[in-house]
Amino acid sequence: MQPFFKALDEKVGWLLNAVAFVTSLLVVGLMLFLILARYVFGWSLVGTLELVMLAGMWLYMTGALIASRRGEHLVVDFLELQLRDVRLKALHKTLVAVIVAIISACFVYWAQRMLAWGIERPQHTPELSIPLWVSQAAIMLASVGCFCYALRDVWQGIAALRDARPGYAMSGEES
Repeated sequence: MQPFFKALDEKVGWLLNAVAFVTSLLVVGLMLFLILARYVFGWSLVGTLELVMLAGMWLYMTGALIASRRGEHLVVDFLELQLRDVRLKALHKTLVAVIVAIISACFVYWAQRMLAWGIERPQHTPELSIPLWVSQAAIMLASVGCFCYALRDVWQGIAALRDARPGYAMSGEES
């Protein structure tokens, strides 16, 4: 089953990178177009900023998912760097992953409620009438994705804890 998850992770990673690339192009391109239109040509284009904000929301949430996938999200690693025992490191990794999973589960719940509210009581942007649930869906996707990656980290932490032998320091270090 491991090769399946590795292949799935690669495909998801490729998709996340593609979404981040496209939304980055949209944000930069639309902002450049908006600036040129306003200050060079004197045009007043309504709705362009709404598109920039929508693309920006998807870019930010995709970036959060990419960071979570790579394990590069915000961390405080002072304690982790002080630990030398392999088992303690694995225990620390598992504990952090469990805490992140719990917090991510809360975000999934809140994002689901927000998205449900946005669909039940639809609101739209003022100029282009884009439903607000389109940007809320980005938050929902990011929260579910981060929760899945947190579960992956819990699984990896438990595996590292199971494989670690007590009392052994990291390779080349003394306990």
